[in-house]
Amino acid sequence: MSIPEHARANFETLVRAAKSDDLALMECADAETGAPRRVICAVGRAGEDFLFTPFGHLAEGNPFDAYVPPN
Repeated sequence: MSIPEHARANFETLVRAAKSDDLALMECADAETGAPRRVICAVGRAGEDFLFTPFGHLAEGNPFDAYVPPN
């Protein structure tokens, strides 16, 4: 499995946000189902306003049951 460049770039942005304490965990609604999601966001500023860039949501239940690692 190859990780695409855009995913690597997003990961690098997430790492920089974590190193500078610019991460937030927000409760949002899933755009398709309306179900609540706990979304990991990078926090930025535009003047006086905060900007939240979503990167993904936390897995419901046991994350070990949600994913199959590469061989």
